[in-house]
Amino acid sequence: MRKWISVLVAQVLLCGACLAAPVFRVTLLGTGTPVPSAQRSSYSTLVEAGDQKLVFDFGRMIAVRLWQLRIPLGSINAGFLTHFHSDHLVGLPDLWMTGWLRPPYGQRNQPMALYGPKGMKNLTDHLTEAFNANTRIREADEHNPPAGIAFDTHEVEPGVVYDKGGVRVTAFNNDHGPLIKPSYGYKIEYQGHAVVLSGDTIFSPELVRQAQGADLFIHCVTLIPDKLLQANPAYQAIYHHLTSPVEAGRAFAEAKPKLAVFSHIGLNGDATVEDLVTRTRETYGGPLVVGEDLMAFEIGDSISVFKRTEK
Repeated sequence: MRKWISVLVAQVLLCGACLAAPVFRVTLLGTGTPVPSAQRSSYSTLVEAGDQKLVFDFGRMIAVRLWQLRIPLGSINAGFLTHFHSDHLVGLPDLWMTGWLRPPYGQRNQPMALYGPKGMKNLTDHLTEAFNANTRIREADEHNPPAGIAFDTHEVEPGVVYDKGGVRVTAFNNDHGPLIKPSYGYKIEYQGHAVVLSGDTIFSPELVRQAQGADLFIHCVTLIPDKLLQANPAYQAIYHHLTSPVEAGRAFAEAKPKLAVFSHIGLNGDATVEDLVTRTRETYGGPLVVGEDLMAFEIGDSISVFKRTEK
């Protein structure tokens, strides 16, 4: 796998100047699926742009990954949810509550800003109720500020949903199948550059439209070997709401980003990263990186790709 990462990253122009401020950096906190894997935690992405730190989806281990980078959980300016599947949500209570604590890994003193589809308010109201005892005890015992455990919840429709500090975030509809609506992707723009996160989706013309000419186009993918499909037709259902490598390659080819990246990577059965790349190359020949947890991308006139490590 490391061999393939090295070969693919070699296609990208590495530029030391990209490290200069102001930063526009994307870090893959979790590149996996619901599979409980220590190597690929479930899906979450960090975007740092100027003085803004934004997270997109709240997969398992999001709090752990952030603190591996010594980013205080309370320093996140806003979080964005694509849809209500559990693997995109299970890390939210941890980020919320642990980020409120007083040690250096927490330190949130203001309400936690969250943006997402209709249903977000119901979610945050019930989280507040479910963990009421924890909140009440910690306020009395540790004197944590009440504002830091509150939610600032925004239920949003497609369009510009966030515009602060020179960072603009646009939500748009993707296509995660007929049962999973609403389901969003997000486009993040900063200083003339753009990053597009597909969310969970099959091939989506609207996603391709939003990603036209993006600097970074991060797309979900799942690979199911043919013999597994034949042995268990139930796997066909997965391809009705998630993108195959061939279809993801088609999206990349039509959008023509500077760099295409896979995250939310489902390798089913005995499928490998090499298989994933081979199938993608049937429809896409451009720059491609298969994401790993804590892989980062610095975006400027060119793109630098590197693995972030614990500080």
